[in-house]
Amino acid sequence: MRTLLLDIKKKMHTTEGERYLNFTEEIKDGEFISLVGHSGCGKSTLLRILAGLINPDEGTVKYGNEMWFDMKTKKGTKPQKRNIAYMFQDFALFPNMTVEENIRFAQKTKDTKNIERLIDIFGLNNLEKVRPTKLSGGQKQRVALARALAMEPSILLLDEPLSAIDWQMREALQDEILKAHKYMGGISIMVTHDREEARKMGDRIICL
Repeated sequence: MRTLLLDIKKKMHTTEGERYLNFTEEIKDGEFISLVGHSGCGKSTLLRILAGLINPDEGTVKYGNEMWFDMKTKKGTKPQKRNIAYMFQDFALFPNMTVEENIRFAQKTKDTKNIERLIDIFGLNNLEKVRPTKLSGGQKQRVALARALAMEPSILLLDEPLSAIDWQMREALQDEILKAHKYMGGISIMVTHDREEARKMGDRIICL
């Protein structure tokens, strides 16, 4: 079982002035982490550091035997080499691609059977040839999850994925995310402002 080890510091420039993110944690494969905290405390910044989109000012990021970032040596692993799927609030689907093409785009190697399996798991049957502009918010959510899993990631990062979803659909999509986590079998880290959602989803809650 691999472990994600983080020991980082980062200066942040927020609307309330300079703030500092100090984060030390050990997260094991199979864990679902709910990440909570007030606006500007560094939740999204932490996800971006994990994904390799920005670097911390100090510290290390290590997953299993892979050193993803080490400030002492000034060496880091590029984002595309970290095997991380990052799901943004707006889902970032390609509008000119169909549901099937969006999911297939994320694959490292072509695997039609895996695409079919993901489409079935997330109830996207009969929507394969539909473009995102014709989908509901909930359908877009499921396509984004399927696309993330098509990457076969070790870590799934979710930045408030349900913030724009109405409450009637929210519970169903929480179950979809947990289904995705179980299917993946790695680490999932989800930013949420909803404490009840954090308790329902997470094996652990980490508050920044």
